Formats: sequence, structure tokens, C-alpha cells
Amino acid sequence: MIDSAPFIPAFPLVGFLLLTFFGKRLGQPKAGWLGSGAVGLSFLATLVVHLGLLSHISEAGNRQHTVHLFDWLSVAGINADAALLVDPLSVTMALFVTGVSMLIHIYSVGYMKDDPRFHQFFAYMNLFVFSMLVLVMADNFVLLFLGWEGVGACSYLLVGFWFERKSAATAAKKAFIVNRIGDVGLLLGMFLLYNAVGTFTFFVDGGAGALQQSEAIAGSTLTAIALLLFVGAVGKSAQLPLFVWLPDAMEGPTPVSALIHAATMVTAGVYLMVRAAPLLDASSTALMTVAVVGALSALFAATVACAQNDIKRVLAYSTMSQLGYMFLAVGVGAYSVGIFHMVTHAFFKALLFMSAGVVIHALADQQDLKKMGSLRRYLPYTYACVIIGGLAISGIPPLSGFWSKDEVLLSAWDENKALWAVGIVTVFLTAYYMSRLVFLAFEGRERWRTASGDNASVGTKAKEEPVADHHGGGDPHESPRVMLIPMFVLAFLSVVAGVLNLPGSSALRNFLEPVLGGLGHHPELATSLEVTLALVSVAVAIAGIAAAWLIGRKSAPWPQSLEPRLLARAWFIDPLYSLIFEKPGAVLARWSAFAIDDRVIDGVVNGSARLVGATGSGLRRLQSGYVRSYALSIAGGTAVILLWVLVRSFS
Repeated sequence: MIDSAPFIPAFPLVGFLLLTFFGKRLGQPKAGWLGSGAVGLSFLATLVVHLGLLSHISEAGNRQHTVHLFDWLSVAGINADAALLVDPLSVTMALFVTGVSMLIHIYSVGYMKDDPRFHQFFAYMNLFVFSMLVLVMADNFVLLFLGWEGVGACSYLLVGFWFERKSAATAAKKAFIVNRIGDVGLLLGMFLLYNAVGTFTFFVDGGAGALQQSEAIAGSTLTAIALLLFVGAVGKSAQLPLFVWLPDAMEGPTPVSALIHAATMVTAGVYLMVRAAPLLDASSTALMTVAVVGALSALFAATVACAQNDIKRVLAYSTMSQLGYMFLAVGVGAYSVGIFHMVTHAFFKALLFMSAGVVIHALADQQDLKKMGSLRRYLPYTYACVIIGGLAISGIPPLSGFWSKDEVLLSAWDENKALWAVGIVTVFLTAYYMSRLVFLAFEGRERWRTASGDNASVGTKAKEEPVADHHGGGDPHESPRVMLIPMFVLAFLSVVAGVLNLPGSSALRNFLEPVLGGLGHHPELATSLEVTLALVSVAVAIAGIAAAWLIGRKSAPWPQSLEPRLLARAWFIDPLYSLIFEKPGAVLARWSAFAIDDRVIDGVVNGSARLVGATGSGLRRLQSGYVRSYALSIAGGTAVILLWVLVRSFS
């Protein structure tokens, strides 16, 4: 059963190839169902491998199983095979990646209806899933990096899918470039690790793998490796200071936002840190850096989300904040807790983005929360889904987000009280901005109507062009079942997924034990203290909900004083980067174009041509056509040679 592992990435790859070559002929909705079916088969293959792994662990105690595909890279003594690592961590990642991605694909069949490049969208989505699966199942850093770059390339294609809009094309380039900055750190970390241990393979029989030799690496070198790998994770998972690409990525279709923010790409950085846990665990400096960056990113993004009016941007900053919690968990040594929160987050964040997509469809592509209101009358199912997702992300029991976030905070309390305090403040802000979103979109008056009662939505797929009416005209209405059913499944999972790691059973932690056993820190707090801390977290979340509700009921749509420009513009970090990097870079580019390219490079080429031309013109005069001139030249040359011979003989 474990040998079925190659089918997990193979199905999305085959789906991509079929859609690329035959998708247009298939048309709508068959191309969408082909893409959805490919990911669905991948999910089933993952279930089969998961069952096989459980059997092997229980019977033989085997922790890692490598499925060799083919010999891939062998250059100057550097070897990296195309091989898949099947262990509890990779299977856990593959399960929620394929499961959530399958639901997003099905949802996309309805969302992308009538798009002229329908088949192309699903081809890109299948390639995205394939790249993510290669990343999480690779048995060495080189193959992992191939999947890492594949995810980055697919994000470029999907964020800029509606490239006719300048904003979408710019956002795609921004995502690609910012991620390359992080990728440089990942590459340097890989090279430094190879230089220290002589292999890129994670685990090798006999303990000679790259992740098995942390004790043999000098302390400063080990810290440098861990921090460089973390730079790559920061770029991919949109943490401070490389987060600026994430909000702009909302220019892509909403299913892309759900895929990037829930199941793929941004979770890759957290996975990398957990996979590299043997290296991190040996460096207290690296661990503290990860924890501090995660906590600050969670708090920063939560403050910014409180002042956003674009419904998708609120959720984008929410993703950054929740990823901060995951890095906080990793930084305090609670690796399995970070994975637990990653899984629950995938469910409720995909649910929230899908719900946002329904709202956007219902309001003819309107995304401005200030132009919504009273939608619960027209979108009751979506309203229920948003409530479930919002309560889950806020940490309200018994929903899944409560159990995973509570474990993150417990781990932080046991390790560093200041980090716990940052996390608990973020709990309040999370509950506040999610309640604000619910109130602005679903409560209050119908701000999407004009004074005359007509629809007044502004299309945000084009950002500049007004959309005349809702789909089909009339009042907003629920989306078709093909979009709602995946949302219902995710809503159910958002409620019950906490059972994966309930206190006392710790099923997920025990499943990951073969990979993470002996690593990290597991808090051992008194039951009374755990209950007290959990109650504090819930009380703070309820306070955030109450604050938003009281403010929203008194002031419609929202007091401007609570949405300062500082927060609305994300603390002006993007303009600061523009001032420091973009503008000087543009000046340098212009100077290089006219000074270096025009005068130096073109000057050398054109100067060489002019020199050859001038030399030819000069030499042409020697070709007079008169025999007496040629005879005189021969005689003169002969005389010079004789004179040289005589001088040499006398010397």
C-alpha cells in the first residue's frame, strides 16, 4: 500500500497534462470535473498510503519509508534521487492538501463558470497541487526545492490569471519577486547544510542523513543553517518582513485565494520548519527567532485586518496572523501543535474564502464591506458558514480552532509568558475583526442598494469597470449547490476537526511521534492551570466579539476613528519598501539602461565595429591597383627583414 505513494502526485500531474492538451475541447464543465477528479483520486491514493503506513508503524515500528522513482541528479559527487518520503508528517500534509484542494476544485466548477479560460484555470490548479505534493513528499532538499519553486510559479500564473487587469499582473509579479528573496535564503541554507554533512537526503540508514547529523554541525553553523531555512519559510508563508505579496495576491480568483491561503503555498513554510525540526531543536537562537517573528507577525496582521474594507484582504491578513500562531508553536518547540493548527486552519480558512466568494458573486463582484449589509436575509447558508468559520478562527469552543489555538497558547505560556501575552492580545483582535466582517457584510442596512433601490455594486474583477447588476438581476441570492456543498463539508470539518488532537487522546501528536519523538517541548501544566488559561482565551475572544457587536450596532457602517490610515495602509510598510527598494531600483535601472547599456555595452560593440571599419578604410588605401606600388612594398619589406637579420647577427 505504501508503494502506491507515486500515485499521489501523479494524478494531479496527469490532470494538468490532459487539461493542457484536451481541456479546451472538453469545455465546461467537463474540464472542471476532470481537474476535480484528478485531485480526488490523489486524495484516495493518500488514504490508501495512510492506511498502509499505520499498519507498518503498528507492526514493524518503521518510521520512514522511501519510495524510489528514478535516479535524477548526479553531478560532481552530488547525488539527489527522485524519491518520495512516506512518513507520518508527509502523509498528514498530503491528506489535508489533497482533501481541501479537492473541495476547492469542486467549488471552482461553479465559481469560474463562463470564464473564457475555464480549462486553463483547472490546469494551473492541478499543477499547483502537484507541486505542493512534490514539496511535502520529497525525501531530499533538492526535490523539495523543485516543488517549492513549482508552487511559486503556479502562484504567479493563478494570481495573475486575469492578467488583462494591470493590478492582477502587478500582483503576480510582486508575489513572484518577493518569494524569490526568501528562496535565496533557502538555497543558501541548503548549500551550507550540504557543505557540513555532505548530503541533501533527509534520512539515511545508519544516521547519515542531512536531518540526522545536527550534533556533528558546529553551533554557529547550525544556527546559520536554521535561520537561512527560516528566511525561505518567511517568504513563502508571508511573515514579517516578507508579507507584502500576500494582500495583493487577492487579485486572483477567490478559489485561488482559498487554495493559496488554506491548503498550499503559505503552509509550505511551516512544513519546512517542522521537517527541519532536528536542526531547529539544536539551536535555541533559531527557535527563539522563529517564535518572536511568528508572534509579531500574528499581532501585526491582526491589527491591520481591523481596518480593511476589502472582504478578501481581511481574510488575507487573517491568514498571515494564523500562520504567525503556527510559527509561534514551532518556535516554542510544539511542532505537532503547529501542524494541528495548520490542519484546522485549512478547514475554516478555506470555508471563509469560499463564503467570501459567494458574497462577491451575489453582489456582482463587489468586495467592499462598506457597500454590503443585511445579506443574511438573502444568503442564509453562506451566513451560517461564515459564522462557523468566524467562531472557529476566533477560538470559541467546541469548534476546531479553539482546540488548536488553545494548545498554541498553552505551549507559549509554558515557554515564554511575553509570547503568550502577544498571542492573547491577538485572540481579542481576531475575534474583533471577524465579527466586524460579519456585521458589515451580513447585518445592518442594505448598503448595496442606491437611494432609488437599484443595485449599486462596483465590479472588482476589473477594479475600474462598473458591473450593471447581480448575476441574473434582482436581489442577491445563494450560489449553486456545486459551490455550497464543499462549503458545508468544510463547515462540518471546522466544527469536529478538534478531535484530531483532543487533550487526553492527542491522536495527531501520537501519530507524528515517530517523526518528532524526542524533539521539542511538551508543556506539563496542572489541569487547573490549563483550564484557567483556556477560559481566559475564550473570555478574551468573547470580549472581542462583544466589542465589535456594540460598535457596529451604534455606528453604521463603522466609526472612522477605529480604522486609522496607519492600519488601513498596513503600517505603511509597503510604501516604505517602495521608497527604500523600488524607487532607488528604478533609478538604478534607468541609469544602467542609458549609462551602462547605451554607453558601455553598446559603446564597446559599436566602437569595435567603428574600429574595424576605420582599419579597413586605412588598409584599403594600400590596395592602389598599381604593380609598381606592390613591387615597392615587397622591396621595402625585404629590406626591413634583411636589416633585422643583420642587426641580430652583430648582436
